[in-house]
Amino acid sequence: MIDLASIYKAFNKGRPNEVMALNGIDLQITEGEFVVIVGSNGSGKSTLLNIIAGSIQPSAGAVSLDGKIVNNLADHERSRWIARVFQNPLSGTAPDLSILDNFRLAALRTQKKSLGIGVNSTFIQQVKDRIAILNMGLENKVNQPMGTLSGGQRQALTLLMSVIDDCKILLLDEPTAALDPRSADIVMRTADKLIKDFKLTSILITHNLKDAFTYGNRIIQMGEGKIIHDKDTAAKTALKQTDLFEWFA
Repeated sequence: MIDLASIYKAFNKGRPNEVMALNGIDLQITEGEFVVIVGSNGSGKSTLLNIIAGSIQPSAGAVSLDGKIVNNLADHERSRWIARVFQNPLSGTAPDLSILDNFRLAALRTQKKSLGIGVNSTFIQQVKDRIAILNMGLENKVNQPMGTLSGGQRQALTLLMSVIDDCKILLLDEPTAALDPRSADIVMRTADKLIKDFKLTSILITHNLKDAFTYGNRIIQMGEGKIIHDKDTAAKTALKQTDLFEWFA
């Protein structure tokens, strides 16, 4: 599903402040895997996610999605495969539009926009049913402006919107970093359910080692632009939470 071959990424190349953010990454993620990536600040985690998403281009190497090399495709052109949830709860929604309108835009993410965009009773009920799984009572407030909600509510809705249209890959870029513990727990449990229900190929970047231990069926540690540890399902299951802390000792 995701294949990274000899990926390098240098920032400020040829200058005294040149940084090699990724240094020869080879990584294959198969369909349906839920990969958790941990690492210290500056280890290359976010750069790796941005290269997969198409937000930045590698200095060298090939990125393939579903068997197709996508180096020359921009992030919006990769939306046929990829949905993404960012760290900032405000990044994934339009604050002046209602919850329902936000979901409608998300449903048209990979389609051509036209004057025929609208909603019907079937779509409204679909949105309400999906929102109801959050147990936040928001299914009865679909006409409320998104900007009036809390950060945790918006992030949870962003997660739901990310999979309302067909996507195969879900990228989670520290989605709970700005949330309170209760909201963070709701977002992560919801993400785990959606990944399983929709059989998504997923990557989670997190600094929360408890979440890294709890979620996913594969874990990778990065450092200085390289992969240090890569544990498959069996090896991750055998890990203890203290093992993860020792990685950063």
